[in-house]
Amino acid sequence: MHALITGGNGFLGTWLARALTARGDSVTCLLRRTSDVSGLAGLPYNRVEGDVTDPASLKQAVASCDVVFHLAGIRRAAVREDFLRVNAEGTRHLCEALVQAGSHARLVLCGSLSASGPSSRERPHVEEDPFHPAEWYGESKAEAERIVLSYADRLPVTVARPPRILGPGDHENLTFFKLVHRGIRLEIGGGPRPLTLVDVEDVVDLLLLLAERPEALGQSFFVAGPHYLSLEELQDIGAQELGLHPRTVHLPPWVLRALAAGADLITQATGRKLPLNRKLARQLLAPAWTCSGAKAERLLGFRPRRDLRDSIRRSARWYQEKGWL
Repeated sequence: MHALITGGNGFLGTWLARALTARGDSVTCLLRRTSDVSGLAGLPYNRVEGDVTDPASLKQAVASCDVVFHLAGIRRAAVREDFLRVNAEGTRHLCEALVQAGSHARLVLCGSLSASGPSSRERPHVEEDPFHPAEWYGESKAEAERIVLSYADRLPVTVARPPRILGPGDHENLTFFKLVHRGIRLEIGGGPRPLTLVDVEDVVDLLLLLAERPEALGQSFFVAGPHYLSLEELQDIGAQELGLHPRTVHLPPWVLRALAAGADLITQATGRKLPLNRKLARQLLAPAWTCSGAKAERLLGFRPRRDLRDSIRRSARWYQEKGWL
């Protein structure tokens, strides 16, 4: 098939592009002029310059494709409006481009568990739960999903909702590996807090399934296995793989909040983005971030195949080999 990937140069996008080209599919990536495409090096893909916030640039991109994997978006911004402009309205522009082109291409949106917000420790989120995002990013992803599903009468659409993704090349969890590498193991007061984590290749497997299965149309699916880990366990497994024995630093919630507030002030004053911020602090202090993969297993026969502990070990080795640690 001919696949278009928005955000094809990102962490998940590069893994998806590799999987598609490996099985012989034709891949086009929608990329901005200044995009870093080093992660796509060596792959046989076509490049179309454009941006989901620029409707005029999408006409050429959507022409003659069979499926659109919409992964483009931002995870950090100074104001709420930027999240909504890129993640939500960018999604609307893409839907409109497909409608105006008279396209029958299937649109697969990569949503997020953040749209649902934190869960309770006792019960993971299921797809039928109402959205309760805890911050602007999650709000924008919830709105993007609403927008996509509102086009279900005009376009074949479906949604994947990954939780926190692990794997070689990931930046989002790198901070925790860096702390371990520096000899620090964080233990945040009030925990442990269960997390649903998933390997990047399992997310790719579900995206490919959503691109083909008729049962997926008009539906949203969490990408989740049956097991949870905590932040402390993630650090322990990473430290073991790296052969390190970090010292545990107990961090009361109020200290984490204070440090995050200070980090945000430094970012505002200098423009330098620090690993810690209020958003991350709120995520770390939530009681749980868990979701159930039962719907994907029931309707699609899908269940993540990669062991989470091995995913952490693979990530640690890759960070070390690439000099990220």
